[in-house]
Amino acid sequence: MTPSRILPLALAAALPFAAEADGYKVALDGTFAPHAMPSLSGGVEGFNVDLAAAIGEALGVEMEVVAAQFSGLIPALQAGTYDFLVAPTTVTAERAANLLFSEGFMDTNFAFTVPAGSAAMDGLEAFEGKTIAVNKGSVYESFLNDRAGEYGWTVVSYGTNTDAVEAVATGRADANLAGATASAWAAKQNPRIDLSYEYPTGLVWAFPFRKDDTETRDKIDAVLECLKTDGTTAALSEKWFGVTPTEGTTIVTPTPGYGTPGFEGHDDTAHEVSCTF
Repeated sequence: MTPSRILPLALAAALPFAAEADGYKVALDGTFAPHAMPSLSGGVEGFNVDLAAAIGEALGVEMEVVAAQFSGLIPALQAGTYDFLVAPTTVTAERAANLLFSEGFMDTNFAFTVPAGSAAMDGLEAFEGKTIAVNKGSVYESFLNDRAGEYGWTVVSYGTNTDAVEAVATGRADANLAGATASAWAAKQNPRIDLSYEYPTGLVWAFPFRKDDTETRDKIDAVLECLKTDGTTAALSEKWFGVTPTEGTTIVTPTPGYGTPGFEGHDDTAHEVSCTF
């Protein structure tokens, strides 16, 4: 797989807008492991960096991948700085009113980690009465607190998710709740914990485009469908998350039409999945 060219933000901003014939200029948050994170070589690596490279390879064009703060990505996209974003971006009604989205490339589920060797857990009820460590101020903390009365678990909050995972590894908590990919990455890196139950949210991560750029959205959407069916996304999941995707999950299942069904901007035009571009 041809690697993407990673550019420092200041340098990338000085370059001309990438024309389609030459490739695309895209961006992501370079601090969201394992989707994008600093590499030992000084660049950025991760699932979404490799996915961007795979898109460029499929189209036969160069992908300039810029690492920047997530809060500035959408404004910069709207200003024309980037062709589209390859950052994991949850599709919501509010965002879809202002942006076009590709089909989802991954489900944005939650997942628990537990001490290594723990019995299999299936469903939230399996954690009744348990002590669950979580990153303070996160959506996962709110999720647990909102259901504490129903499930009787004790929520212990930590300043970082790394500290919450360490609480599980050292026996100070029975489980940790975080994003599914962050939990998978933690379990892959730490032999003292195992990946456990994954809670489905019904939401997906997709790539945002400017509202008027249907042509680029549809083209990249078609490439995503190809990469789902030719095994690329499954291989990247195994590489970065240590997880073999289940049949029917978003990461390996093309979505009908173009865009994310159920949200503004979705085009339900039927088409065949193809890897010819």
